[in-house]
Amino acid sequence: MFGDGHAVKGTGLEGVRLVVSDAHTGLVGAVRSVFLGAAWQRCRVPFVRNVPARVPKGSAEMVAATIRTVFAQPDAATVRSQLTTVAGMLGRRFPQVESMLRETAEDVTAFADFPVAHWKKIWSTDEIVKAGRG
Repeated sequence: MFGDGHAVKGTGLEGVRLVVSDAHTGLVGAVRSVFLGAAWQRCRVPFVRNVPARVPKGSAEMVAATIRTVFAQPDAATVRSQLTTVAGMLGRRFPQVESMLRETAEDVTAFADFPVAHWKKIWSTDEIVKAGRG
């Protein structure tokens, strides 16, 4: 979580501006009702890991690598433009991937509304999960 807004009663949390998690419906709903005004970012790691279910096995890595180019852009406008470009390009062969990208565009690019210096720490919870296992 990232921020400087309101305190959440009983949690000790103050100033939450962004919550990063997987797309569990109950969790997202709780975030939106408890952390009023905070943005929600879908963790990009499980998002990209969901790709193989939508494409033939031999195409999965290429599709995932293409999607990762969205996160390698230098600014918010280019991140969102690249997502649109990638969705259209992949959609020619993989319409389910295009739908997935377009439907979740806001959720997977919420990080882009924050300073670029923070992006690598806030677009995923993967490093936090790895640290907890170590």
